Amino acid sequence: MTRDDGSGGSRERILAAAAAMIAEDLTARLSVRAVAARAGVSTGSLRFHFPTQRALQDAVLARISDWMFPDDPIHDRSLPARDRLVTCLRQVLAPAGVGEQARTAWGAAYHTFIAPEPTEEVRAAYRAVERQGWRRVEYWLTVLAEEGALPREDHARRVRFLLTVLQGLSIERALPADDSILRSETETLYLAVDCVLDDPAA
Repeated sequence: MTRDDGSGGSRERILAAAAAMIAEDLTARLSVRAVAARAGVSTGSLRFHFPTQRALQDAVLARISDWMFPDDPIHDRSLPARDRLVTCLRQVLAPAGVGEQARTAWGAAYHTFIAPEPTEEVRAAYRAVERQGWRRVEYWLTVLAEEGALPREDHARRVRFLLTVLQGLSIERALPADDSILRSETETLYLAVDCVLDDPAA
């Protein structure tokens, strides 16, 4: 097993190969042999960087997420905490678009995760996407907790609530709604954020 040459070469090739495979098929299993072959590295090198299939899948989805959201607004302290969190949540909704674009995105999600038999590959792919969304929202709440906007505690209940709101809003974007959907969406996001920040159970 060989270590990286210091330039991140083999690790980067592995991540690029895995990302390409996921782009082709979101439920791709990312088997060690298939990814190593595509990256042009040994299976030992892949295992050195990513000891488990889950570690590889999580790393590549984190890389894709970082690429999609390069500037995290949660750190912009010129804005109040609630505005920053709403901006972050809006970022999650933005790639799906509205109307036809949102219908296409939800159609792809349906054909990837709902229509097929729930095989272990389908379940694993969905769990990986879900874990990435969870980590992102949990990170935002942790940043706000470190600033004193939230208690420093387990944010699981808040994360689940915000992810549920995001899923509902993303579905609403795909439905034949009126032209004011983005305005009502903003109101909903602020209501959800206010519930999280002013949670009396916290």
